[in-house]
Amino acid sequence: MTNKMNAAWAALETLHLEVKDRQILSLFDDDTARADSFQCNTGDMLLDYSKTNIDEATKAALLHLAEVAQVSDRRDAMFEGAVINETEGRAVLHTALRNLDGDAVFVDGVDVIPEVRATLDRMSEYAETVRSSEITDVINIGIGGSDLGPAMAVQALSPYHDGPRVHFVSNVDGADVSDTLRGLDAKTTLVVVASKTFGTIETMTNARSARAWMVENGGDPSKQFAALSTSEERTTQFGIPSERVFGFEDWVGGRYSLWGPIGLSLMIGIGSRAFYSFLRGAQAMDTHFCAAEGAENMPLVHALVGIWHNQICGYTTRAVLPYDQRLGLLPAYFQQLEMESNGKSVAMDGTKLPRHSGPVVWGEPGTNGQHAFYQLIHQGTRIVPCEFMLAAQGHEPDLKHHHQLLAANCLAQSEALMRGRSMDEARAIMAAKGLLGDELERQAAHRVFEGNRPSVTLVYPKLDPFVLGQIVALYEHRVFVEGVLLGLNSFDQWGVELGKELATALEPVIAGTQSAASKDGSTRGLVDYVQRHQG
Repeated sequence: MTNKMNAAWAALETLHLEVKDRQILSLFDDDTARADSFQCNTGDMLLDYSKTNIDEATKAALLHLAEVAQVSDRRDAMFEGAVINETEGRAVLHTALRNLDGDAVFVDGVDVIPEVRATLDRMSEYAETVRSSEITDVINIGIGGSDLGPAMAVQALSPYHDGPRVHFVSNVDGADVSDTLRGLDAKTTLVVVASKTFGTIETMTNARSARAWMVENGGDPSKQFAALSTSEERTTQFGIPSERVFGFEDWVGGRYSLWGPIGLSLMIGIGSRAFYSFLRGAQAMDTHFCAAEGAENMPLVHALVGIWHNQICGYTTRAVLPYDQRLGLLPAYFQQLEMESNGKSVAMDGTKLPRHSGPVVWGEPGTNGQHAFYQLIHQGTRIVPCEFMLAAQGHEPDLKHHHQLLAANCLAQSEALMRGRSMDEARAIMAAKGLLGDELERQAAHRVFEGNRPSVTLVYPKLDPFVLGQIVALYEHRVFVEGVLLGLNSFDQWGVELGKELATALEPVIAGTQSAASKDGSTRGLVDYVQRHQG
């Protein structure tokens, strides 16, 4: 790490020591225009980060960190197709999948955009064919990025869903595929197998079970299976003809792949026109990310706020709290995006990171979470920065009062986290109930909220395909910026490999065809238990 980077980090740490005990609420007393000064806008979307302890000096220091880290140069290199995934020797071009109007993008001297658009055209033609056919149900079989992204988007955009029902199978646990297939008609079901290599063990195990079910129940796998894969040899062996195989290049990582063939099930559900609107929302965020300067750049600012809270303030977790029932899978999707991308301990140059990497990301939709874990967020001993999301308008005009109550809850929670309740205020409440003396003090103590807990709020007009594209692209770029600032590679995932290798080796041991003698005592004992009880 350069001396300039060290100095930039040190400046932020010094600022934190100076302001760590300051009340966020006091910043609004000192600056009546604070809400306007600590927000970002792009189109009709607004990110409010005024309910944090970031002031003008801190903002300037964070922006200086980004400048010293050369975030803009790294960003431009990504969009231009440079090999920024250095551990795997690959470009990082999920942005090319939604580049509907831009210039050529070259990888190894070849413009990739014509092939991207040709694939989108093939997807659109196939999706509309399925939508106009007798197919009533689509099952997407994948795992990780081949499952969670489209599953999240299908749920999020259910008001726009006018095609076949779409189901998702990911877990190798037989319960997943069994429960999904139960009640479906094999003659009117399409199975989409999503695996880049067409060798992912969980996905292929589920795919073979689905194929057997289809054959046993009168369906025709030769006509009712499609593949999202680059391995035409394996898809052909499986019995899927090339016209129903949609491939994508190795410069598209799994958790960033929703924009291309992995989004086929979404396209079938909502139609190609709505899917293109989804792409255009992401493209609009790409354009903003590349053009907006400094504090006006929403992904950059979002990342800097995250860096301030995690690496500087030491807050180790982050709660994603969408006040939208249809975004129920979004926290899990962002959990994968952040923790698989930036859950590293080694810098790009192979040295140990000098500070902690990504936080633990978790969350649930509001208002359900208010009756589950908000107790810890408000009165627990650890501070959890919160990221609220809210649409100004819902999709149910006849239930407008529901949405008004939802919005009131969302905004009240962020205010309560910041404002808190003092001991004097708690005493007054207890005194009004007639309590006196020691009992008043005891009861009042339980009703104190320390407050001063930071949050950001992302608001947008309505959750439609365009807006969902904006939101997902915003978080993709936010994770990218954080990775650049930390000096790590956000686009590999070696941490998932070891467990997969050991699982492959353990399967024959559990089946009893190989010995467990080479395993540790704990693993041997657990294998023995499973074998004795599996029948």
